[in-house]
This record gives sequence, C-alpha cells and structure tokens, in this order.
Amino acid sequence: MSFLKKLKNEIIIADGAMGTLLYSYGTDSCFEELNLSQSEQIQHIHEAYIGAGAELIQTNTYAANYLKLQRYGLEDSVKEINSAAARIAKKAAKGRAYVAGTIGGIRGFKPNMITLEEIKRSFREQLYCLLLENVDGILLETYYDLEELETVLAIARKETDLPIIAQVSLQEAGVLQNQTSIGDALTRLEGIGADVVGLNCRLGPHHMLKTLESVPLPKHAYLSAYPNASIPAYTDGKFHYEGDAEYFRQSAIEFRNQGVRLLGGCCGTTPDHIKAFSDELKGLAPIEEKETRAINKVIVSEKPSSSRELPPLHDIVRERPSVIVELDPPRKLDTSRFFEGAKALKEAGIDSITLADNSLASPRVCNSALGYLVKQQTGLRPLVHVTCRDRNIIGLQSHLMGLHALGLNDILAVTGDPARVGDFPGASSVYDVSSFELISMIKQLNEGLSFSGKDLGQKAAFSVAGAFNPNVRSLEKAVGRLEKKIEHGADYFISQPVFSEEKLLEVHEAVKDLKAPVYIGLMPLTGSRNAEFLHNEVPGIKISDSIRNRMASLKDDPAQAGAEGIAIAKSLIDAAAELFNGIYLITPFMRYEMTVELSNYARETTERLSRRKQHA
Repeated sequence: MSFLKKLKNEIIIADGAMGTLLYSYGTDSCFEELNLSQSEQIQHIHEAYIGAGAELIQTNTYAANYLKLQRYGLEDSVKEINSAAARIAKKAAKGRAYVAGTIGGIRGFKPNMITLEEIKRSFREQLYCLLLENVDGILLETYYDLEELETVLAIARKETDLPIIAQVSLQEAGVLQNQTSIGDALTRLEGIGADVVGLNCRLGPHHMLKTLESVPLPKHAYLSAYPNASIPAYTDGKFHYEGDAEYFRQSAIEFRNQGVRLLGGCCGTTPDHIKAFSDELKGLAPIEEKETRAINKVIVSEKPSSSRELPPLHDIVRERPSVIVELDPPRKLDTSRFFEGAKALKEAGIDSITLADNSLASPRVCNSALGYLVKQQTGLRPLVHVTCRDRNIIGLQSHLMGLHALGLNDILAVTGDPARVGDFPGASSVYDVSSFELISMIKQLNEGLSFSGKDLGQKAAFSVAGAFNPNVRSLEKAVGRLEKKIEHGADYFISQPVFSEEKLLEVHEAVKDLKAPVYIGLMPLTGSRNAEFLHNEVPGIKISDSIRNRMASLKDDPAQAGAEGIAIAKSLIDAAAELFNGIYLITPFMRYEMTVELSNYARETTERLSRRKQHA
C-alpha cells in the first residue's frame, strides 16, 4: 500500500533533520557526500528516526543536485550520491517505513540569480536518479520561491505517478516572499498535481500553526508540516537549536487539529522530537473538517508617512532642464569645506546634491548623515547613493528604512566598486544583491513591504535612479541593462561622465526611446595627471586622445590646466543641453568652485536655449 492510500485514513509521522545531527557530530562540509564516504552513519540516523516512530523517511539528498554540489567540486557525482542515498534509506527502512526521494529548493531571497532553465536541467538529473532507485515518493522541500516549486513540480508530475509532496518555506508567517498567501500557494500546488502540500523549515511550531489556521483542507491533496525545532542560536562559533521534545509533544494535537496528516521535523529536530509526535498522535485519526481563520492583514497606508516636500527628480527632468551635482563626502572628519560647497551649490540653483556611498571602496563620512544635515542646513535636496557592496540584505533594509525616517527619498542604487580596489583590500564585499534586485527591493518598500514580504505598515516614497555607463564598447548592451533596470523599477538614470561631443550624440541616439529620462554626466578635468588617472584607472571612464593631449600640453601650468578643464566642460554643456534635459556635474577633489561655475553656466545655457525655442 502506498503512503498516499494510508494518508486517507491515518496520520503518518515522518522523520526529522539529517543535517542537524551530522553537524552535531562534527561534520561541517557536504552532508550529501557522506552517502559515499560514511554510509553507515547515514543509515544509523535513518534507523534512529524509524525507531522513534517515523513511518516515512527521506533520502539524504536535499542538496544533491548539480548546482549545489559544484560548490564542493562534486557536480559530476550527482548520480552516484543520489543512488547511494536511496539505497541507504531503503536498507534502513527494511519495509518498516516508506522512503521519499528528497529534492530541495535552490532559489532563496535572490530568485533571479539562477535561471529556471538551469534549475530545470539540474532538477531533471536528480529526479531521474531517484526514480531509478524505486523510491516510494518524491519530497520537494524548502522552496522559498513559488515559481521554482511550480516549475519543478510540473516536471515531476509529468515524469512519475508516484506520490509527490510539495512544501514551501515562508520568510513570514502566512505569506510567501512574493506576497502569495499560503492558502493560495497550496491550492496552486494541488492544481499542478501535488498529492501532499504543506510547510517546512524556517518556522517553529508556534508560527507554523498560526499559519495553518488560515489554510483550508485541500480538496484532493493532504496537508503536511515539518516545523523547525526553534530559532537557531550561535555560540562559540557554532549553531545550535534549543527547542526540546516536550514542546513538540504539546503541539502535536494542534497540528492534527489543523488538518495535518503528514507530520515530521526540519532543522534542529532529532529522533526525540519525532518520538514526541509519534507518542502523542498514536491511534488518532485525522480530522475531516476544519474552520479557518482569516489572516488579519494590516492595511498599508496609501500615502507615505512623510510626504515629499518636492516633486521627484524624474518628474522635474521630464518637465524642464535640471542640473544636479555630485559632491563626495570627505575622507576626513572635518566637514567644513563640504558644507561650504553645498551652500554655494544651493545658491547656484541646482536641483540636487548627490552623495556617493564610499566611492572606489574608500571610507568617507556617512553619506546619509551628511545628506540629512545638508537638507536641514541648506534646504538642498540630497540624492543618496546606496551600494550593494557594504551591507548584507539585513543592513540594506535597515539603512533604507532609516533613509525613509530621515525623509531622504531620492536614491541612486549602484553595485559599488569591489572592496579590493579601495583602502582596505582585505575587506569583504557583500553583494547579497545586484543593483537590479536592490532597485526592486527599494520599490517594494514603496508598496509598504519589507524585502521578505512583511507588511511595514506604511509606504515609503523613494525615487530610484540607476547608474549608466556609456563608456563601453557596446552601447546597445548598456541600454539593454537600462531597460532591465526599468523593468525592476528604476525611475531615471545618472551616467558616468562623458568627455566628447561625439559620445554625447551617440548616447542620445541610443537612449532617446527609453521610457526613463537620463542625467548625462560631465566632469571638469583639473590637469593632465587627473585626465590620465581617470582614463586608465577608474572603471567606466574613458577620455578621448584629443582631450588628454590638450591637458598634457598644460601639465606644467596648473592654473591654466584648470581653466582648460572648465572650458572643455562648458563646450560639453553646450552640446549636452541641446540633447538632454538632465545634466549631472561631478565635483573633482572637493573643488566645488569648478562645479558652481559650471552650474551657473549650465543654467544660463538652458535658459538661453529655452528663450530661443520660444522665439523659434
């Protein structure tokens, strides 16, 4: 009799964690490889769970796929590892328990990092290995991304008639990270062909039961639950779980009352936890009916808590010419010259001052702190850069929530130069997310939702710029990246500096049909050494030979070289103003006098052009 038939009238107890026990024994490498090198240890764990009352065990194959095994150089051992795992489990079961071939999810909170095509190839390979070993069913577990689970479930349903268990994992109780409610998600999985649907991992009994209160009994499938033991603690360099078996015993009846017919354990659980479930539910039949409780969803305010004092830059630059200026935070603690520059730029009438986020991976005074002070002391709009380099996803969300609280609503989302190019080459670069994902996450805050999908109670009001590097061999590819950023939510773009009129024309032609406006970057050169450094050492900047030669001819006359840099920038402003509404001036070495002069010139130029157009 298949375990599916048994579930029709009985509650089946499943096993608990494999990795938790292996980790507690001192193993801290690839758990799936142990199917080959320590098969007896794996078998003993299976036997311990069966002895505790488990009637269904899972193969030690959670991460035994090509994409995860390649981290250990074991990508060519997929068949060998999966086959061995199934044989070990069947040997341990000896007809006393069913064996489910386990395939774990791959995508986490960064779903776009791995394509569905890669996942399909990897999944099929692992699935076929397990099916060839005649397992009793397939367990799809720990899927945070519903799209991934729906994709692989459809493949599995097409390839086998064996029972399939499909389990999602939640970042927050009651809802998946894409904001699909748990009830809707399980209904969709049932519709694709899952025989058992449910939850595993991430949540302990308390939050898993709270989630299940809103889940009706499936029409044709059965419910499952594999809770974690507790939230893991980290002590002396090791993770450990403190949830005890008695706590699980107390929750067993509640799982039954929520309609669960397949009950096991996930991270942190041991044979003791499974025995507690088994002992408490022994002889009890599953329920046939249940009442559900609607989730009391917080209504997110339609308006952000702090309304904008000024319209967003992407609206301004669509309506009229606009000038913004980058003034980098200082490397030292004295900020007096920075604020002198900010006040002078305010008087020059610019629309915003942009503040880089530790550009070139060198530490500077915090740009959000300076941005807030600039706003308070000068009334000038700060445009704060946020990089993916320095903060993990927790820090990024916290930082953005802080910017919202400070009323700093204008953001440039950038990848950030890698740490090895900066003052501390031994420092780590985080890059939990790419600039594309960062843009999406910022826009998710505008919906009142955290990165994990949690309701934040109110909406942010961020306007998000994306970075644009026009100094590349293929502008077509660069514009393709801009279009992708627009899909992720970018409102407008700010470019790296351009140093020739030919390039300005080329860029204009390439971006003229974009749905988002572009601020074109211009930067005054201070001398020949500055030009050579930018051209040869700074990523994303290229300067024509003719301009470098002009600056080289004045290398022995710093004052004249600076004047020549201003003259070159003014000629570029003349050309840019004919093509772009937005001009982005970059201040070199805190020499704000240069960008003040250029800001005034840009304003005069655009006003002159406007008058000319009116009289045309």
